[in-house]
Amino acid sequence: MVETCGVGMDGNKVGNRTVRWGVLATGGIAERFTSDLRGLEGAEVVAVASRTEASARAFADRFGIPRAYGDWAGLFADAEVDVVYVATPHHAHREAAGRALEAGKAVLCEKAFTLNSGEAEELVGIARDRGLFLMEAMWMYCNPLIRRLAELVRDGAIGEVRTVQADFGLAGPFGPGHRLRDPAVGGGALLDLGVYPVSFAQLLLGEPSAVQAHALLSPEGVDLNTGMLLGWESGASALLSCSIVADTPLTASVTGTEGRIDVPRGFFFPERFTLVRNGGAEPEEFVNADDPHALRHEAAEVMRCLRAGEKESPLVPLEGTLAVMRTLDAVRERVGVRYPREAGTVPPPAVAGRAEPVVTPA
Repeated sequence: MVETCGVGMDGNKVGNRTVRWGVLATGGIAERFTSDLRGLEGAEVVAVASRTEASARAFADRFGIPRAYGDWAGLFADAEVDVVYVATPHHAHREAAGRALEAGKAVLCEKAFTLNSGEAEELVGIARDRGLFLMEAMWMYCNPLIRRLAELVRDGAIGEVRTVQADFGLAGPFGPGHRLRDPAVGGGALLDLGVYPVSFAQLLLGEPSAVQAHALLSPEGVDLNTGMLLGWESGASALLSCSIVADTPLTASVTGTEGRIDVPRGFFFPERFTLVRNGGAEPEEFVNADDPHALRHEAAEVMRCLRAGEKESPLVPLEGTLAVMRTLDAVRERVGVRYPREAGTVPPPAVAGRAEPVVTPA
């Protein structure tokens, strides 16, 4: 069996008109997102901002964007920007997304959402206090095939989930001067790569009740290679890993009491997956009829929400984002990674039951 899968701020302000985007930052993920927006009906990129005018202008010229700002403030003050896409490195997400929200803009913020759950809670609080739309750019959740996979699991196609396995590792090498080795910017495998396996597991099972982890740390104090074992009160468990020193399979599998689902390399932007039911039935293959690398699915979801007047997306709910950040905090607590700006802060709360190149995507 082969199945193909296809694919809105205040509705009073946006209605059915074109949604006007402002892009904050000019790196690789911003380029990919902007390129996808150009092909999305009803979307227009009207402004871009960077920390330097030269970078913003070069980006604007490349994509035909009308306005370029050499500072963040110009973008946030632009009255024609409906929603800001925050594509800065994640250590700057709290400041960038927070300032955009305080300026009255809807926000789509890249993942990892923030450095820690405390910062994430602050952003969610600002958005809710001001009645503004906020969403984590977890494009995996908006992928049509991942949505189909989650639907099958919810509908009991494989029975009760018992195990989840997923990994995301890159061989590098990433030298000491690379941002992935810099604790000041939230370097390490976990926030850049580990957020995907964790988010995949929690999409299917929710927030775990127990977290264990082990990691190889760099001399700078970031995680180079991390293994995670998550547990749920149902008895389900997830074995997850992330690495910036090893090219892992990038696969995922979900096993239940009545079958399993296998996702091949590139599980977070799958071209296909296979459902194997117990009892010897013929495996069922589900195929993505669209470009699996496309970021436009998350952009389309943001626009749908804005036009509907929804303040958060049911596909990427804020409580789910907060839950993932709490798990990432718990993993860092277990392996001993703390970023410099967290010095002197209260450690993240313990999870019950716990003893305690090109990076694609960004």
